[in-house]
Amino acid sequence: MQGTHPLDAYAVGALRVALAELDTPYELDVTLDQMTQTRVTEQLRANKLDVMWLASNQEAEDTLLPIRFPLLKGLLGYRICIINPANQYKFSAVRTMEDLKALTFGQGYGWPDVDTLRSNGLSVVVTSKYDNLFPMVEGGRFDGFPRGVLEPWVELRAHPELGLTVDTNVLLIYTLPFYLFVSPDNPKLARLLHEGFEKALANGNFDRYFYGHEMIQSALAQARLQERKAVFYLNNPTLSKQTPLDRKDYWFDIQSMK
Repeated sequence: MQGTHPLDAYAVGALRVALAELDTPYELDVTLDQMTQTRVTEQLRANKLDVMWLASNQEAEDTLLPIRFPLLKGLLGYRICIINPANQYKFSAVRTMEDLKALTFGQGYGWPDVDTLRSNGLSVVVTSKYDNLFPMVEGGRFDGFPRGVLEPWVELRAHPELGLTVDTNVLLIYTLPFYLFVSPDNPKLARLLHEGFEKALANGNFDRYFYGHEMIQSALAQARLQERKAVFYLNNPTLSKQTPLDRKDYWFDIQSMK
């Protein structure tokens, strides 16, 4: 397995929850080596790694064997914007989809979110370097930088000199599962892990882990999702047709917070 980001620590913890439900004992060995997603995928397919995790799309599910249990209950697809505070009035005025389409949004080149936003009629400015997005939104190159609710405050602490903030009104929601993946050669491990997650969900252990996790609690407290007035549900064109949308117990529901 691989991991250095806070999401990695969360994924390792979720995996431990699933493994605790199984009769077969497993030992976790997490590699902290810095590898690109392409490299990790190669290592997994070569059976040099057993498990990886990432935000899913059709391409990933065609290449690897997904365990279709969303580790973040879909929360990665709840998007709020990093903005220049001088532009808060633009976001506060948003009520309709037409209002939203009048804004511009920044993303990284090649990110799947670009296709999602554009396919819903939104204007997107792309850059090849992630770090460029912060001075670009500060300088007005675009109005907002949409981030998953788990991300913006950590990122703002890394760029205090820019004086950026998080919009308080607009919420974009699209289905974006965060899955574990194994090698296509390892269907037995996939079945065992899925069984563990199902058992943990049924007995409440998974939801206790999710809602009790500091990263999740902090993000939900700061994002104030239930107070946002402009909520837009977007279509995700990269979503696999096999996404378990019928399993309501798999997904976070903003209505449960109200």
